[in-house]
Amino acid sequence: MSKLSIRDLDLAHKRVLIRVDFNVPLKDGVITDDTRIRETLPTIEYALRHKAKVILCSHLGRPKGKPVDSMSLRPVVTRLRSLLDHILTESENVAFSPDCVGDVAMEMSRQLESGQTLLLENLRFHAEEEANDPAFAAQLAALCDVYVNDAFGSAHRAHASTEGITHFVSQCAAGLLMEKELNFLGKVLTAPDRPFVAIIGGSKISGKIDVIDNLLDKADTLLIGGGMAYTFLNALGQSTGKSLIEADKIDVATAALNKAKARGVKLLLPVDHVLADKFGADAKISAFSGDGAFPADLMALDIGPRTIDLFGAEISEAHTILWNGPMGVFELAPFAHGTNAIAELVAANENATSIVGGGDSVAAVHQAGVASRISHISTGGGASLEFLEGKTLPGVAALTDK
Repeated sequence: MSKLSIRDLDLAHKRVLIRVDFNVPLKDGVITDDTRIRETLPTIEYALRHKAKVILCSHLGRPKGKPVDSMSLRPVVTRLRSLLDHILTESENVAFSPDCVGDVAMEMSRQLESGQTLLLENLRFHAEEEANDPAFAAQLAALCDVYVNDAFGSAHRAHASTEGITHFVSQCAAGLLMEKELNFLGKVLTAPDRPFVAIIGGSKISGKIDVIDNLLDKADTLLIGGGMAYTFLNALGQSTGKSLIEADKIDVATAALNKAKARGVKLLLPVDHVLADKFGADAKISAFSGDGAFPADLMALDIGPRTIDLFGAEISEAHTILWNGPMGVFELAPFAHGTNAIAELVAANENATSIVGGGDSVAAVHQAGVASRISHISTGGGASLEFLEGKTLPGVAALTDK
């Protein structure tokens, strides 16, 4: 990694502002999933063990630039205390500031002692955060001696806490989670172990045109599933009934198919399908195989067993696997089999480095119970997509070069 890491910094007795992603789901003020908090614990613990004065900042939800009680980060304090309990001498070592800037935040940051932690209130309670306002960024910078970005999921946004602040702090480094994300995803794009198989799913090509295009320069095999597959099949002249297609993207699919052929990349599409008369758990289901026209009144909502075998043969031989996007409407039980089967196949290949990114794919590996057997599960949906498109992430580019 070409950027400074938290490992490169002298943290002892310094105020270290860590941008984290504590955008956790809340219900009635209770955290229903603390995965995002747990993911950044190694960075927080590293800083605390190196005698830093830790200041944490994050956004939560979309409060649109004003305080909203239901989007306060206050509930995170209790959870953070319990998660850090094994290295804290007393639970009071995690404090909460009712604002992320201003006199109170400044005074609380000044009073911090080494080994103590301060969580700031939701950054997005100020419109200046998303506007990347320089004065607001300077206020955040005034709270600290060094800055660490561990929020990969927000690295594709040029906000005050991810990009603006770096203009006012001399040392800006990646946290351990950020470093891990960049190392795994970076290796996929620059030096993957081959064969490199990319599995791309989801409903629409439009959200993943650039990813597919970039991967056609990197991967040996591209497996296309989900709703987007039916735009590709239409591009090949197959009629797909009521299946989701993007008529205005058929030329894009054609271009991708032509590029794959020209580059010698194997691009595989579903060869059989689970069809239904409607989008619902109580739909009438039928199987369809071959390249003929689908029944006009039916839609494809999952891949079939022959496709699972076809894709599985490629996955089992891979040494690098990248998966982004489900194979069907996996949130409905009748159409979850294809996605769950792919999850099992990816996890079963112990010889491969497997990387899963994107909210639906991540949910799928957890639903299939195989998350612990995946090499790396990316915490950033939009950020990982933009990274895989080959775009520069503002929150990464802004960090100090080694």
